[in-house]
Formats: sequence, structure tokens, C-alpha cells
Amino acid sequence: MVFNYDASDPLAVITAAPPSETPEEKAAREEREAESRRISNQIDEELRLHKADLKKHEQMVKILLLGQSESGKSTTLKNFRMQYAAEKWAQERTSWRTVIQLNLVRSVNAILDAVKDPDADDGSRISFTERHQLLAIRLSPLRRVEEDLKRLLGAAAKPVEVVEPSSSIRTISPRPSAEFFVRSWEWRSFVQASQNGNESAHPRTRHEGANSTDVSEIIARCSEDIRELWEDDIIQDMVKRRGLRLEDSATFFLNASERIAARDYQPEDDDVLRARLRTLDIQEYDIYVDEGGKMLTWKLYDVGGSRTQRHAWLPYFEQVTAIIFLAPISCFDERLAEDPRVNRLEDSFILWKAICSSKLLRSTTLIMFLNKIDLLSKKIADGVMVRQFLPSYADRPNETRAVVKYLKTKFNDIARNYSPEPRACHIYATTVVDTHETARILDSVRDGIMREQLKKATLM
Repeated sequence: MVFNYDASDPLAVITAAPPSETPEEKAAREEREAESRRISNQIDEELRLHKADLKKHEQMVKILLLGQSESGKSTTLKNFRMQYAAEKWAQERTSWRTVIQLNLVRSVNAILDAVKDPDADDGSRISFTERHQLLAIRLSPLRRVEEDLKRLLGAAAKPVEVVEPSSSIRTISPRPSAEFFVRSWEWRSFVQASQNGNESAHPRTRHEGANSTDVSEIIARCSEDIRELWEDDIIQDMVKRRGLRLEDSATFFLNASERIAARDYQPEDDDVLRARLRTLDIQEYDIYVDEGGKMLTWKLYDVGGSRTQRHAWLPYFEQVTAIIFLAPISCFDERLAEDPRVNRLEDSFILWKAICSSKLLRSTTLIMFLNKIDLLSKKIADGVMVRQFLPSYADRPNETRAVVKYLKTKFNDIARNYSPEPRACHIYATTVVDTHETARILDSVRDGIMREQLKKATLM
């Protein structure tokens, strides 16, 4: 048997069949060679897929919005979408009408609850008049409206248990009304079903009688009484003396009650930004950012900030490009709703330290928003002393700029001292309901993230 191969090729000599190969040995050899080719092709395919996956991730930026409940994460996400996904944002704006109506009605009902008790925290009595009692009666249909609005959103009330702490320092108590939750992917379909008259799509809405048209009509009829209640001097005094904690945007919605209560009301961007709706699940949105003519996908995740939801953060830490952590620094005199023994600013410090210390996030870009500067300024203007709740602030000026500077230094020190490896930490003072200022900050955040991405790519 003669075998022909090119003697000038060293591999040909090695791979040539043995001169005395039997048919059985040839079949076995060919089977081994076929298996080797299959494994080689499989490895090549895995390498190709891996390279494609790396390229995909190079073109995708993953951002987590973290922070305690009510820190401004959802509002920041809305700002991102309004700026970088304007068309889709505009399409969804109308669906927020029910949420905004609920925000207004809950605030009115919280005030009406307080009117029932004339005793103030300082032991004095608030002199409510017969007119106040009459307004409470005339506005009583809003109790049912609140429940109907919740059902229109597919939600059920879930009270938050509060354990009063013993402390000589007066801090603002958690909100008295029951918190409730919806699923981010579900509530819009409930609203649309009611608005389109298709309640059969959601039996929960149909059986319990909630109807968006009827609800809007009742709110419209209560419009004048809502305005009169909110503008009443005794009510304003009661809210201040009792430290009645309404939603952060309650004043905005109550001041705009006539517009929001109108039968033909359509939400504006500022309304949607301030609307609060607590969700049970993770909100995920894609936006597309132009970087030098190249469109990059940014995946933004808004994960729940309450203590019961923080266990869900860990699975999202993998391959994170940047974390935007929101610390509501106006909350220096407030307590967690889930645990009234814990100061909210202290809780932000604890969370920030845990994030900075995480080895999973050691190469992640850290961005912090010291949020709710507007509310901080209002509290300071009202005479609240920061050092009473933050002893380490000592004798520094009780001024917004000084407080922001002090807290910025504290958070920056934590990032520097607890990060597994050196990295930059970008800290901004924000009021995320201010769309124009936030747009400027988001542009800066975008540029910073892109610079970090380019730096990492260069090192690789």
C-alpha cells in the first residue's frame, strides 16, 4: 500500500496514516479525527459566541439605581427616559393620570384624618370650626375614591406596621396611611382597561365597581372643597404644628388641585415626575445614547429600596457599569417606615458603605445623588437644626450649602476608605424633580460613564 503526502509539510508526515493500517484501524482513526474536528468546531463556535457577547456588552451600559425607599430612584429613572426616550415617554404620559389623582386624594384624606383629632403634639388644641367639619363631610366620598383608584391600578392596601421608638428628640413619624404596592408591568394595563371601558379584561376591576370616569367625576365635584380645605389658615397651621408628614410632592399636587381635578385633566411632565407609585418588582428600561454617532444601549434598573426588597439587589450586581446611589439628605430628621428606630440619613450611610465595600462592585463606577436639596432648604428655613439630629455636624452653620458640603465629604470618605481598590466617586447635589437642572446633571453623568468606559477599554 502506497501513501502519497507532501514530504515538505511536517504536519503531513505526522498526520499521515500508518503504512500497515488495517480497515478496522482506519475506521477508528477516522472516527477519532471526526470527533476531534467536532470538538474543535465546538470550541471555535464558543469562542465566536463569547467574542460576540463581549462586543455586545461593550456596546451596552448597565446602570443600577439604588437607595432607600422614597429616595428619588423612580424620579431619576423618569428623567432619564424623558431625556433619552422622549417619544415613548410621551406615549405613556396619559396613563399616569390615575396615579396622580391618587396622590392628590391620599393627601386630602391624610389631612381629613388629622382634622378628626383637635389635640396637637404640644398638648394644645387646634380650634377646628363647623366649616371644617362640613368640609370633612363633603369630602368624605374621597375615602371610597381612594380605594377605587387603588383597584384601578390593580393594587390592594397593605399596611405598614409602625413601632413607636422612645426618644427625647422629636422626629417626623412615618406616614399614617397604609402603603400599597403594584407590579410595574401590570398597573398600566389595569388603567387602560378601565379607560377603554374593557373592565372584563380584569375581573378584579369590574367586580369591585371601580371606573375611571366615575372616579374623575367625583374628584371634579370635590375640587372647590379641596382647594378651600388646603388654603385654610387653620389647616396650614395644623400641618405645620403637628409635623404632619404627607408625600413629598403633596404640596405640589394640592396647590394644583383645581387643574388635576378637572374632568379633562391631562398629566404634564412635572406631574408625572412627582407622582409616587410603589412597585413590588424591578423596573427595567432601555434607553439609547448617541456616543460619537454610535448608538449605545443603556439598561437602567430601578430596584426596590425598602428593607424587605433589598435582598433582590445582589443578582443585579453582575457586570454593572455604574451605580447611581440616591441619598435623600432632607431626611436627616425622619425615620424609616419599616423600622422607626432607624434614622433615614443613617440608613443611607449604612447602605452606601455596604455598596462601596462589595467586591462584586469593585470596578463599578460610583455616582451619588445627594437628593432633595429643595426640601432640605425648606426645613432649614423653617428653623430645623441639623445638629439636633446629626450630632457630628456640631457647630457648623445651619445652612443648606454647609450641610451639603459636610455630607458630601462624609460620603466621599466612605467611598475612599471602604472601596476594595481605588476609584473615582462622583457626587452631585440634586433636586431630581427639577427637570432642567437634572438634565444638565444627567449629561454630566453620561459623559463621566463614557470616559470611564473608554479608560477601561484602553487598559484592556
